[in-house]
Amino acid sequence: MAETILITGGAGFVGRHVAKSLLEDGHRVRAFDSLIEQVHPARARPVELDPEVELVVGDIRDGDALGRALTGVDAVIHLAAEVGVGQSMYAVDRYTSVNDLGTAVLFQKLIDKPARRVVVASSMSVYGEGLYRTADGVLMEDVVRGPRNPDGSWDPLDGEGRAMTPVPTPETKRPALKSVYAINKFVQERLTLTLTAQYGMEGAALRLWNIYGPGQALSNPYTGVLAIFASRIMHGQAPMVFEDGRQRRDFVHVSDVVSAFRLALERPEAVGETFNIGSGEDRSVEDVARLQAASMGRGDIEPNITKQARAGDIRHNIPDLTKARTLLGYEPKQDFTRGLEELAAWVARQESKDRVAEARRELELRGLVA
Repeated sequence: MAETILITGGAGFVGRHVAKSLLEDGHRVRAFDSLIEQVHPARARPVELDPEVELVVGDIRDGDALGRALTGVDAVIHLAAEVGVGQSMYAVDRYTSVNDLGTAVLFQKLIDKPARRVVVASSMSVYGEGLYRTADGVLMEDVVRGPRNPDGSWDPLDGEGRAMTPVPTPETKRPALKSVYAINKFVQERLTLTLTAQYGMEGAALRLWNIYGPGQALSNPYTGVLAIFASRIMHGQAPMVFEDGRQRRDFVHVSDVVSAFRLALERPEAVGETFNIGSGEDRSVEDVARLQAASMGRGDIEPNITKQARAGDIRHNIPDLTKARTLLGYEPKQDFTRGLEELAAWVARQESKDRVAEARRELELRGLVA
């Protein structure tokens, strides 16, 4: 059955892709977005946003505008958020206001105008460090590490000073909130699951890993790491990689993320649950930087391994997708090499400003890089 679906943050990277998929299935889509300059430099409707999407420009904290946008809505995909671990550590009031107060305002309005289901975008950052196994085979889920070990290494150590091995992290792992952004995202998902259950709605939360694909904001130095790397490479600059570059991440294509949102919106098994959403494959950040440079025809550009730590960053975190596969029927399909080639082809047609050095100075001025 066709529904009217509101996507908060719907003019953004993920929102545009989700909207396109929903339209193709005959749904009516309304996007609510503030078009902030950091993401939308022109402060205008993005050309990539399907013309059939009804765009309502407004701040997620504006209850009156949000109330009007919710009129006649059957379901909500809540993507509106300030995004970026590093920036969240100094723009504390802005991040907390938009992300947490904004979500509270959304639900204040949903109390009077309830939707069938609300799906919120959470983040892998809520876990802090992922799950680890010691050399003795013991699983450790409350791993805390300093910025660097006494011997100069970066991996978390067990009680006997031995490096531990990262293993896939399930949704049952206790949160370890290491950044303002992580705190915000955990609050967003708990508000969603608590208030939907209380007021007769259905709720679900997706903990997203590192999303990439065509349409990312290349001039935003706090966006996804592959977009940041792409912007550097297209300007002939080395991708900046913190620590030693061997930290491992899962990179998931936006088309797989769209699939996850569709499943979370439709499957009854999603109600009241949180799900890890990734690709199921992990790689070192250094290797990814090299692969991306090669995909853009700049294999001569070597990553800049800074040997510095950034406040709020974690070492390793890779997802266990068992729950999403079992309950949602989620199955990532995009091959990483083909995904990088697709991204490179799109980047070649774009213009951007490289603002990475500017962002790093902001962090250094506040003592957030060491």
